[in-house]
Amino acid sequence: MYKPCDTRAVPDLVALCKELELTWHRDIPLAAAMSIGVAGYDGATLTVRAPLPPNRNLHGTAFAGSLFSTCVLTGWGAVWLALRARGLDGVIVVADSTIHYRKAVAVELVCRCTPDAEALRAGLDQFATARRASFDLACAIEHAEQRAVIFTGKYVVHAHS
Repeated sequence: MYKPCDTRAVPDLVALCKELELTWHRDIPLAAAMSIGVAGYDGATLTVRAPLPPNRNLHGTAFAGSLFSTCVLTGWGAVWLALRARGLDGVIVVADSTIHYRKAVAVELVCRCTPDAEALRAGLDQFATARRASFDLACAIEHAEQRAVIFTGKYVVHAHS
């Protein structure tokens, strides 16, 4: 039997990205100071940008703390967007992370996170029923077509109290 597509169930990705930026800048003062923003989101990959000038160190390259924060916020944002797209809401925290700085970044910081689709779906299903879930994510920043920064993080989501 043919069933028409209900476009009301499709999230407005542009509106979600704007809401994510507003959330960062309102609730995480460092994000506003870094001028971090969403560069793109296609429903799978979140791309985040931060200009170099407010994030540079004394060498004229990106400050390690800014690289780390950009990665943390990108992963956090990927979880936040996945929850919102499914009509869910929870408290997202970073439980663990590792970062490898492989190359200096002397341009705008561009970080990408593409969660594993099956693991993300399973985590969202778990959160919907158990009100707690964890997500292991990888984020990367490239410079001159090479991986400059590799970040992995474990994000835990639990229901609001």
